[in-house]
Amino acid sequence: MGKKKPVVVVTRKLPEVVETRMRELFETRLNESDRPYTQAELVEAMRTADVVVPTVTDRIDGAVLSQAGPNLKLIANFGNGVDNIDVLTANNRGINVTNTPGVLTEDTADMTMALMLAVPRRLSAGIQALANNEWSGWSPTWMLGHRIWGKRLGIIGMGRIGQAVARRAKAFGMSIHYHNRRRVPTDVEEALEATYWESLDQMLARMDVVSVHCPHTPGTFHLLSARRLKLLKKDAYIVNTARGEVIDENALIRLLENNELAGAGLDVFEHEPAVNPKLAQLENVVLLPHMGSATIEGRIEMGEKVIINIKTFMDGHRPPDRVLPSML
Repeated sequence: MGKKKPVVVVTRKLPEVVETRMRELFETRLNESDRPYTQAELVEAMRTADVVVPTVTDRIDGAVLSQAGPNLKLIANFGNGVDNIDVLTANNRGINVTNTPGVLTEDTADMTMALMLAVPRRLSAGIQALANNEWSGWSPTWMLGHRIWGKRLGIIGMGRIGQAVARRAKAFGMSIHYHNRRRVPTDVEEALEATYWESLDQMLARMDVVSVHCPHTPGTFHLLSARRLKLLKKDAYIVNTARGEVIDENALIRLLENNELAGAGLDVFEHEPAVNPKLAQLENVVLLPHMGSATIEGRIEMGEKVIINIKTFMDGHRPPDRVLPSML
């Protein structure tokens, strides 16, 4: 008699190739509707599963974890960030947490560069002008934007994604600056020709473009506060493909409305999936629906990492992408 397969509950629809492989390996319960779980459904999954595979849309806090069943030993997050999971409480209850790091780096960096080009060059406004039949032909003074060549880029968070953005931006002729909890190795700095700023405030005041790449933690909530946002130059741009909670969104809107900031490119929002309607009314912003990592290749690789984490854990070994409270 073969070994009993672990019960794995997947809270959102994943790429078909990933779901097929998961059903081959585990007793997998899929979400065919792709509708986000209610809290009651999430609690039920926690009670009955050996492994839960959540995504960023699932809030697994202490209240949910307190109702976990005795068989639940692993939360294999389908995502890089784990701010949707109370990792400390899970760890204290003997529940392992894993994520999918590294997979989304290049995709997110690509989207960051797309926004970094789209906002100063007014791509959204140009598309809208064509859609509204407002274009009467080329003009030397119409739809003027700003070049990014030669501009200073300030990166907040110089991890994998921050460094990938720096490589791209350097190729576009930008001067690379960064603020990070720890200074990156000298060889990385030299390769990127990057300047380290210990003081975030001092860096912000001198940048032409600021790009956010730090995780959302209690320490980074509203890291870009109203006070810090006011340090930015009036002709500066801000791009965020990390987490919406890092920026005080209301303060950002006020600056954009009053032309105290040149523009913003946002792929994430403070109260997702809700988007402040005031943002949608602004002409100096480009808004995307949290699609920075949305490539077929990336999603499949994420699924493969989830499968490896589950299989390694169920085989009695430490999963390669385990997240500990001390890492946050």
